[in-house]
Amino acid sequence: MSETDDKFFKRADDHINLSNDQLSDATIGKVSASMMYSVARFNAWFSACEFSNAAEMKKGRQETIKYFVAEYEKMVTENLDDYIENFEKFMK
Repeated sequence: MSETDDKFFKRADDHINLSNDQLSDATIGKVSASMMYSVARFNAWFSACEFSNAAEMKKGRQETIKYFVAEYEKMVTENLDDYIENFEKFMK
């Protein structure tokens, strides 16, 4: 997350707010699953934009997966640690 711009957290908060709104008619697990799917779908499209053709994309498939999995792992680790550290404050 070293390349964040000044609107990075605002965009993230907008996605979180949409997910929170969806909790009115879906379980937290279903909302989470939909959010993860939408991120995966968006990132597949974003990745496709970086290639000239399907064969090139196929060649870069594993590297692309590795990149997104590593980035997600860093982000989820950071956020889990934040919740562990601030559990009482966040979960009131």
